[in-house]
Amino acid sequence: MTRLMVLGLLTHKPMSGYEIQQVLQMTQSDKWAGILPGSIYHALKKMEGEGLVRLESVEHTGNRAKAIYRITDRGREEFRKLLTEALKQSSVAFPTALYTAVSFLEALPAEETIAALEEQKRRIEADYEAMKAGEKEKEKYGPVPPHVRLVFRNMYEQFELQMKLLNELQAVLAENPPNPQTWGFES
Repeated sequence: MTRLMVLGLLTHKPMSGYEIQQVLQMTQSDKWAGILPGSIYHALKKMEGEGLVRLESVEHTGNRAKAIYRITDRGREEFRKLLTEALKQSSVAFPTALYTAVSFLEALPAEETIAALEEQKRRIEADYEAMKAGEKEKEKYGPVPPHVRLVFRNMYEQFELQMKLLNELQAVLAENPPNPQTWGFES
């Protein structure tokens, strides 16, 4: 995903690794794309070696040097290839850690289960608010195209769907607390 995102951003204008990182963080794209800051620099160096990007200039500010990269024609071809591959992949992802944990709730005391679910809900809420802030930040760069708005709406619906599941799970657990003896777990 890092290669696709870096090449995609470079199709708009030449940028440094730091600028790419800043855009990803401000728009919250680094979170949903799973891009770590160090991977940006690694990808730029690797893609430079592959001829997908080239070093356009080095800007000096005080004691710091900032390398500015430009996408090459070969990089544009690679970007289109990666983009097509990404669009073909299945986009359904299940919260497998949660599903697995729910399968074994009898192993935890009810209060520990409820506390863990509350923590997950707080994290989802924080991510939800951060994503909304990312959308607002994206608006500062100009009009957000309808297809990008659709992606944001889908992300919000995913957050809301997950919160609904957690709330319903808590309600079920409140009415029917797991019985450790059912699965042979001791309390």
